[in-house]
Amino acid sequence: MGEKRSIQAVVLSDIHLGTFGCHAKELLKYLKSIRPERIILNGDIIDIWNFKKRYFPKSHLKVLKYLITLAQKGTEIIYITGNHDELLRRFADSDMGNIHLRNQIVLDFGGTKTWIFHGDIFDASIQNARWLANLGGWSYDLLIWLNHYINRLLAVLGREKYSLSKVIKDSVKKAVKYIGDFEFAAAEMAKSKGYDQVICGHIHQPQMRTIETSHGPISYLNSGDWIENLTALEWDGTQWTLYTYPLADTSEEESDEKVDASPSQLLAQLLSE
Repeated sequence: MGEKRSIQAVVLSDIHLGTFGCHAKELLKYLKSIRPERIILNGDIIDIWNFKKRYFPKSHLKVLKYLITLAQKGTEIIYITGNHDELLRRFADSDMGNIHLRNQIVLDFGGTKTWIFHGDIFDASIQNARWLANLGGWSYDLLIWLNHYINRLLAVLGREKYSLSKVIKDSVKKAVKYIGDFEFAAAEMAKSKGYDQVICGHIHQPQMRTIETSHGPISYLNSGDWIENLTALEWDGTQWTLYTYPLADTSEEESDEKVDASPSQLLAQLLSE
């Protein structure tokens, strides 16, 4: 595997453990390639919305176990809740050793006051029409499932993999507008609160840029996801970089044994181990 890279902090979001599209094996390889002092999990880590399908492969469980192992060895882990794991919000401000559960957090990175939260507060479909958001999630999962078999066929033909969801999001004007509106709304709110930088997830759109708001410029960062983009934000002590897992190393064709468990059973299993 080679020598691990030392990183002061890494931000991950939208992993969606428990869904068909999650690249858990690739994520575990990435986590094992770094030596982070702090890991910030910025929402939608465990997809509790989809637990009713009772789909939780062992590779997904290994990610959770590895994160717990890192915490036991001294890595600080901050779990910020998102909309797909919103059931955890009632337990916000809980601490379990080096694991801290929060709904949002403000941290200092090199003298930069940074506001970190998932970002679903800007999504009207989640706030005002939960059934619509669930329908969107189901459709997205179906699209990922279909994409999986398309990519298997492309691999047989010697062609590059293809992301249907990315192409659709990039080509549909309303989707492009939503992403732009989301980024500006997050930047505007963060700057109005006096922050120098804002880090979000939620929209599965990795980004690092400066946004000009009515209160002045602010640095906007988004950690992306581990469904389509396989990205993470890394802080080396002086600057942020956007890491992208090499597509050539993806292994979605490998078989994976399922873990047939409810959320409570899964939590009990993790605690017992």
